[in-house]
Amino acid sequence: MSRLAVFASGSGSNFQSLVNAVEEKRLDAEISLLVCDKPEARAVGRAHYHHIPCFAFSAKAYESKEAFEKEILKKLEEYEIDYVILAGYMRLIGPTLLEAYGGRIINIHPSLLPSFPGKDAVGQALEAGVKVTGVTIHYVDAGMDTGPIIAQEAVVVSEGDTRESLQKKIQQVEHKLYVNTVNQIVQSTKEPTVN
Repeated sequence: MSRLAVFASGSGSNFQSLVNAVEEKRLDAEISLLVCDKPEARAVGRAHYHHIPCFAFSAKAYESKEAFEKEILKKLEEYEIDYVILAGYMRLIGPTLLEAYGGRIINIHPSLLPSFPGKDAVGQALEAGVKVTGVTIHYVDAGMDTGPIIAQEAVVVSEGDTRESLQKKIQQVEHKLYVNTVNQIVQSTKEPTVN
């Protein structure tokens, strides 16, 4: 069974949807670790509630990005992590983790990339006046939201949508699409069983 580390920076709603899917046997993997760059984030409380080990850190406590990524890498190795799943982690992944986990770091983004990369994709979509936005799941590379796309799903922007209402519609799609996509990835890498 694949061992996942989920990285988050905030409330952890995508983390929670992945945890629920594992508990309900809709995701054939184990969430072995939460990595959070904000020790006070709600995601940390969610991890504790579900008895999932958590490495919460403050980047300010380290002299460089490389220093805290080396610490994260030690944790990933300690927990024998197969895949890193970014779920609202608001930092770019640096060379230390990319070299160790290249092709095994997956991110979710609240737009149909390549449109509206980076922060505040929902606000960018509303400001642009688009009729459709959505969700993208992609492999992580050294750029911001530039890695190879794995899956996308559209979300209609209704007249009168606010940032909050559109975010809610996007999150509903995110929670389903992320679970299904991660499950497909871990299923495709399973060793065949011999009877």
